[in-house]
Amino acid sequence: MCGIFAYLNYNVNRERRYILEVLFNGLRRLEYRGYDSAGISIDSSLPASLSRDPNSPLSLRVPPLVFRQEGRIESLVKSVYENVAATDLDLEESFCAHAGIAHTRWATHGEPAPRNSHPQTSDPGNEFLVVHNGVITNYQVLKETLVRHGFTFESETDTEVIPKLAKFVFDKANEEGDHGVTFSQVVLEVMRHLEGAYALIFKSQHYPNELIACKRGSPLLLGVKEVSEGIAASSFLDFNVLKNGKPKELFLSSDANALVDHTKKVLMIEDGEVVHLKDGVVSIFKFDNDKGKNCGALSRTASVQRALSILEMEVEQINKGSYEHYMQKEIHEQPESLKTTMRGRLIRGGSCKAKSVLLGGLKDHLKTIRRSRRIVFIGCGTSYNAALAARPILEELSGIPVTMEIASDLVDRQGPIYREDTAVFVSQSGETADTLQALQYASENGALCVGITNTVGSAIARNTHCGVHINAGAEIGVASTKAYTSQIVVMAMVSLAIAGDTISNQERRDAVIDGLYDLPNKVRDVLELDQEMKELAKLLIAEQSLLVFGRGYNYATALEGALKVKEVALMHSEGMLAGEMKHGPLALVDENLPIVVIATRDACFSKQQSVIQQLHARKGRLIVICSKGDAASVSPGGLCRIIEVPEVVDCLQPVINIVPLQLLAYHLTVLRGYNVDQPRNLAKMELLNERFISRLRLLGQVILVILLLALKVEAYVERYLMLFLMICDFCPLWVAWPDVFDELGTLSNEIELGNSCLDS
Repeated sequence: MCGIFAYLNYNVNRERRYILEVLFNGLRRLEYRGYDSAGISIDSSLPASLSRDPNSPLSLRVPPLVFRQEGRIESLVKSVYENVAATDLDLEESFCAHAGIAHTRWATHGEPAPRNSHPQTSDPGNEFLVVHNGVITNYQVLKETLVRHGFTFESETDTEVIPKLAKFVFDKANEEGDHGVTFSQVVLEVMRHLEGAYALIFKSQHYPNELIACKRGSPLLLGVKEVSEGIAASSFLDFNVLKNGKPKELFLSSDANALVDHTKKVLMIEDGEVVHLKDGVVSIFKFDNDKGKNCGALSRTASVQRALSILEMEVEQINKGSYEHYMQKEIHEQPESLKTTMRGRLIRGGSCKAKSVLLGGLKDHLKTIRRSRRIVFIGCGTSYNAALAARPILEELSGIPVTMEIASDLVDRQGPIYREDTAVFVSQSGETADTLQALQYASENGALCVGITNTVGSAIARNTHCGVHINAGAEIGVASTKAYTSQIVVMAMVSLAIAGDTISNQERRDAVIDGLYDLPNKVRDVLELDQEMKELAKLLIAEQSLLVFGRGYNYATALEGALKVKEVALMHSEGMLAGEMKHGPLALVDENLPIVVIATRDACFSKQQSVIQQLHARKGRLIVICSKGDAASVSPGGLCRIIEVPEVVDCLQPVINIVPLQLLAYHLTVLRGYNVDQPRNLAKMELLNERFISRLRLLGQVILVILLLALKVEAYVERYLMLFLMICDFCPLWVAWPDVFDELGTLSNEIELGNSCLDS
């Protein structure tokens, strides 16, 4: 997953400094999508008559500037401004029209390094530049073909074939006499050769102040902001805004989070669409893989008409507010996000008969769902766990068999999906690649496809027959928290809607609806365990593994709790079905391994009591999550650490029980010195708290200088340096020593050369 962003101003004067900051801020909003390297491209400083005239000779035009840097966005920002200072690039230079692109990367092909960062380029002259989110599956074949045509590759990425292929297509068209080939024709021809999932933005020296965007399977949005005499135009929706050529600012992004700062007028780019931004006009072409095949000239595709939509998102939703991290904010937002999820959907009057659920996105398809031979839940990761938590109540109320499928596994084995099936696709973003492939597979097999997603206008929302938005609000943290609990609540409401108002299950339905109404307050109560979970995290900070046992409704809670600890705390953790404890996992139990057992009041409570007894008999180090007042029932001899949570109706208890585990994962991560919101690959990049390392370095420098000043014997520098390291060897944070050694080695070399440090 990577983040791509682009900005184009037309007939709106913007300084280079402003353009840079827009690109940087866009990347900051997208950094959760990729943070091992980043890059941008902007135009160079050449008189407008040459650099921005498409008819001027290429030899007279200076190539666009490209900046790429390994590491976080701020590393790129620092590098860019250092380059600006070194080259005297004028940051105050004003552009009436300018196209800039930016990218933040999560490595898939090639290690994090500037050469593998985006934008990737076609040649040293940067004739074509591309930023890319996704994977090109046939890149190796394309690369071999391009190498045979004389292209040289600098990176290990799959992306580099795309700009080189664009240059090949452009050069070939000109060689054949087609000097009027358009940017969109070039891109359409490139798309014809690409396989895989991607979202792309093209910038070219041959087409100044133009951008091309296209997508297949990866998210991409266009934001439009009309500007009149420096003041934003009226906010009403103008369906001609894409064609009117008036002064405007245009934004392209892989996520709405980066657009809401600038505009709420957006276009959700569809798969197979090519969006061409030129002269303030947005032209949209539909890619047709068959059109243009075996033709001598590049195909010319007719444009299609699309209307803008309005983002239902506020800037405040994507700010941290008073919280230190997005994950912390999103955990504590759950009482409100659950209210929003249920708002307008639960109906509870004065009598029992008045209790019902209204889901507008499903009402026209409920009869079809009730006639289904089976219901198949399909998802990945947290979304799969949420569906697993909801499966028992759906089976109970509907009487329809419910099966679970991990999206990638379903596609890999081409599992049976029938026309009589209802396939429910669960995804927070609505753009999960594996889930989208499973959706296409299920659609081809004729199943009724239902979407449950948090993102209006997402690919799953557009391509399913019906569905429900969970309305949990923007979720920025990589580890999903509030979306998980809202997904469970939505699927509980779906279960109620499918069950209808039959007399046989009326009492059960009423109990669930009453439980839904009380749920936000119960979650608010369990959030008061925050400090208690922080204290528990302190006890577990040095542990290497954690087991979580659950069963029934809370098997999913065990999986999700363990997943959260894995994702952010980078600690090995496993969620296990307690019923399988004696079939292998019991061999792991000893007095050192921490084990969480979920034993709240439900049909499996007595069985979990038995599990606790067996673990305790083997001296297990137990942490038990139980209902309030049940401490004595679940803790033999009071030797277990007890976490008491509020009790709700059993099918909603997973919403309550996951919150302490979310808090535990959060505090473990912070205490271990990792970045909560950006967990991936941090085991290689940030193993220690940076402040601690900097202080350790300073201490090493001071001690070495004192030794040198006291002894003034250069021959003993290395001996005393090693002695210092041996004395400090008791510290378990040994990974800091290479950095300390480098710092001290540099300092000792400076002293040996007789610099001012020793003289003073």
